[in-house]
Amino acid sequence: ELVLKVRIQTPNLRENDFIEIELDRQELTYKELLRVSCLELGVNPEHVQKIRKLPNTMLRKDKDVARLQDFQELELVLTVSDKNLLFRVPTLSEQSGYNKKASELTY
Repeated sequence: ELVLKVRIQTPNLRENDFIEIELDRQELTYKELLRVSCLELGVNPEHVQKIRKLPNTMLRKDKDVARLQDFQELELVLTVSDKNLLFRVPTLSEQSGYNKKASELTY
């Protein structure tokens, strides 16, 4: 297994901890890295703009992933609109217990 440290890029948060993920060394592909990272972080792979090896290297292909070493730090860079969706406050109608029909009743 290859152990990597992964997080979502969020420059506006004070605490942005890494999680450790494990990849089978027989399946070191970009697609597998993306799949496992998104699964562990709860992110839709379609929302990932790129994967960055910190501090400043973009991973683009399977050969890039094959060169990774244990405990290297990676960030998932999300599309701009998706960052807002991940950390936004739910609207009143999205909160549990809110009854839209009850709010429209008139007396």
